[in-house]
Amino acid sequence: MTDQNDEDGACGKCLICASWTCAILPPFCLCAMAAGIKIVTEYERAVIFRLGRLKNKTEGAVGPGLFCILPCTDTYVKVDMRTVSFDIPPQEILTKDSVTIAVDAVVYYKIQDANASIQNVENASESTRMLAQTTLRNMLGTRTLSGILSEREEIANEMLQILDNATDPWGIKVERVEVKDVRLPVNLQRAMAAEAEAAREAKAKIIAAEGEMNASKNLKEAADTIASSPAALQLRYLQTLTSIAAEKNSTIVFPIPIEMMKGMSKE
Repeated sequence: MTDQNDEDGACGKCLICASWTCAILPPFCLCAMAAGIKIVTEYERAVIFRLGRLKNKTEGAVGPGLFCILPCTDTYVKVDMRTVSFDIPPQEILTKDSVTIAVDAVVYYKIQDANASIQNVENASESTRMLAQTTLRNMLGTRTLSGILSEREEIANEMLQILDNATDPWGIKVERVEVKDVRLPVNLQRAMAAEAEAAREAKAKIIAAEGEMNASKNLKEAADTIASSPAALQLRYLQTLTSIAAEKNSTIVFPIPIEMMKGMSKE
């Protein structure tokens, strides 16, 4: 194994020397410069391989701007370092309480280590998409329907932690996860709507009954107060006449107090 490595190293050095010689010689220098000078934009990095081996392992990928490669021995791959978003297709999920729902989400991520994204995984973007789909299905399969509907933020945060830890070896940083929509079957929507309507009607009846009870208590207290003072009833009559006169009515019916009738009957 050592002999093979030494042989590869010797051959590699020879090829590198030949490449530098071709790049320096006047007849070939212009072509070598044209083929070896590369440019990457501000949001890109270049991962360079020399003789099939990763170059600049400690320094990382090169860029942005201008860089040079040897035409005969070097190859490079451009890596986009911007934040990328993708939609997780609607996943048919059977919840813990045996309800079938369709859930979709959106994931935001970016590549923070260009070398790792090329060296450690074949396709970083596709691998992240597949991992997000399976993670969403596995997480929601352990929750009830009510928990999924009411705990979207907790689900998104938990999914973010799982994806971020799993994609660290790939040089990917998952920035944000959001659950977009939870779609229920039509028959289940009707059942939930009927249940909610019945609950609201029951609550309205309870509130109305409590109001009637409070009103009857207040009326009883008012009647007891008036009964304890006969003059209070006369004052109440005068207040009623004042309110009626404000309406500018032509006819006013004034009730005769029962106390007056009792006095007349005694005589």
